[in-house]
Amino acid sequence: MKKIIQLYTTTGCHLCEQAEAMFHYLIESNVHLAELFELRLVEISTDEKLVERFGIRIPVLAHLNNELSWPFELQELENWLISSDFSKIIKKSQ
Repeated sequence: MKKIIQLYTTTGCHLCEQAEAMFHYLIESNVHLAELFELRLVEISTDEKLVERFGIRIPVLAHLNNELSWPFELQELENWLISSDFSKIIKKSQ
């Protein structure tokens, strides 16, 4: 079962589009990551609590209690995916 990575975003957010493209690039270029992760977009503008929590930080990637807030580079995103709670999953699949 794939781990769901949530991307908190909103319409017209060019940084969010960039973060999404970075995620897809990593997934397409690394078969192990592709087997492990799936991205789900979460529109924050329809929920006041999400706007309050993420409004000035988007794009934000999240899984359980782990978050990665913008700004981040491709390598930081890859490291985040393979670090902490995810490392055991990736090592088992390699």
